[in-house]
Amino acid sequence: MNILARRPRLEERAHRGRLEIDESRRTLARAWSRLPQALRVPTQFFGRHYAGCGATIGAMPRCDFQCQGCYLTRDANGVRPLPMADIEAQLNSIRTWLGPGGNVQLTDGELTLRAESELISMIAYARRIGLVPMLMTHGETFRRDPDMLARLVRAGLSEVCFHVDTTMQGRRDAYARAGREVELNGLRAEFADLIRSTRRRTGRRIAAASTVTVSRANISEVPAIVRWFLAHADAFKMVSFQPVAAVGRTTATLQGVTAEELWARIAEGSGVPDIARGFGYFGHPDCTRFVQGLAGRGKRKFVPLYDNQSRDDMRLLEQLLTRLGGTRLRHASRRGVLQLGMQTMTSSGLFLLRHVPAAFLRRAWVLRSLRPRYFCIVSHHFISAAELDTERGRERLASCAFRVPVDGKLESMCAVNALGLREQLYARNRRAAVTPRASSAAPAAAGRTHATTALADAPRKERVG
Repeated sequence: MNILARRPRLEERAHRGRLEIDESRRTLARAWSRLPQALRVPTQFFGRHYAGCGATIGAMPRCDFQCQGCYLTRDANGVRPLPMADIEAQLNSIRTWLGPGGNVQLTDGELTLRAESELISMIAYARRIGLVPMLMTHGETFRRDPDMLARLVRAGLSEVCFHVDTTMQGRRDAYARAGREVELNGLRAEFADLIRSTRRRTGRRIAAASTVTVSRANISEVPAIVRWFLAHADAFKMVSFQPVAAVGRTTATLQGVTAEELWARIAEGSGVPDIARGFGYFGHPDCTRFVQGLAGRGKRKFVPLYDNQSRDDMRLLEQLLTRLGGTRLRHASRRGVLQLGMQTMTSSGLFLLRHVPAAFLRRAWVLRSLRPRYFCIVSHHFISAAELDTERGRERLASCAFRVPVDGKLESMCAVNALGLREQLYARNRRAAVTPRASSAAPAAAGRTHATTALADAPRKERVG
C-alpha cells in the first residue's frame, strides 16, 4: 500500500521535472535566436547551456568600503535600500527571463549590511521560485561574524563570491595596508577556511568564487593569483578577473588592461601557454571569456576540459550541449538531483558512459592526479560610456548576457553602470533613512534574533563594488 500511495507523487515529481527541462530548452532557444550568427561558435555557451545571468539592484546601495574601482555612484551610501516587495519583483522578472535554475547575483553595494532577516528572505525567495542565488560580498561581515555564512547556507544559499584585491579600501587590519596581491593571500586563505568549515558544519554544499579587479598596477601579479587559486581548488571553484572600467566612482588614475594582456598573464599562471584553445564564451567574446578545466597538485597545475583545435573534443562538446544543455542540478533538492540523474541516464546514459569517463581520465592523466578538481578561470570586461558609444560597444550591448531589472525592463549591466540608469534609480530613493546591519567598527551581532525567526520559517531545501 505504501508503494502504491507513493506512486502518484513520484509520477507528479517526474512530470514537474520534464516540464522544467522543456521550459529550460525554450528559454535557451530564445536566447540563441537573439545571438548574432557570427557569435554562434562551437564553444558558445550562451543559448546552449545558459540563458544569461541576472542581478539585483537597489537591494543595498550602501557599502562600507571605498574601493578604487567601483561601479557605485558617489552618493550611494545615502540611498535607502528598496523594500523586499521590489526585490521580489526583480527576482520574479529574472526567473521569467532565465527559467528554472537561472543564475542571479545578490548584489548592489554590500548586501550583508542589510538586516540579516531580510537577506535570508531574499535567498529563500530566490530558491523558492527556482533561481540559484550567489551572494556577492567583500567578506568583511563574515570575518566579524563567521557564523553568519552558515546561517545563510541553512536558509538556502549555495553560492558565494568574495571580492579580494589591492584596489579595495575599507579593511580594518593589516590587510588594509597591502600593496601587493601576495600580501592578501592570507586573507584569501581565511575565506577558503571559512568555506571548508561551513561545509563541515552545515553538511551542505556551498560553491565559492572570487572576483579580482585588474589594472595596470596589479596585472603583473595575475600569474601568482592564478597559481594560488589552483592550489586551493578544493575551496574555490572559480576566479573571475575583471579589468577596471571608467564607471561609477572608479578612481580616474586607475588604468585598465586589454583582454589579450590579461589572458597572457593567466596563461603564465596556469602553465598552459595555449590556454586560448580552451576558451568558452558567454555572449560576446569581448565581454566574457572563460576556460573550464581540472586543477591538480602535481607538476602540471591545470588542464582545460577541451581543446577547440581538436575535432574529437568539439564533437563531444557539441553532443553534450545538444543532449544536456540547460540541465541544471544546482537548484534541485537531493531527491530532485537523483531523479534528474535517472532521466539523464535514461535518455543519454550510453553516450555518457562511452565518452565522458575516457575524456576525464585523459585529462587526469595529464595532471598525474587521482583527484583532480573542477576549476573555471573567467575574465569579464565591463565598458565605459565612451566605449558604449561606438559600433563595437553597441554590438556588445545588443548581445549582453548580464542583465538587471530596472523599472520592469531587463537592462544590460554595462548600460546600468555607464549610461546613468543606476543614478536614476538611486535618485528616487535618496535622502531616506537607511537601517544597516552593523558598522565595520563594531561586531556584527545585530539582527540575530530576527535571523533565527526567519530561518525557522525559511524553506529548506561577475561583480562586487
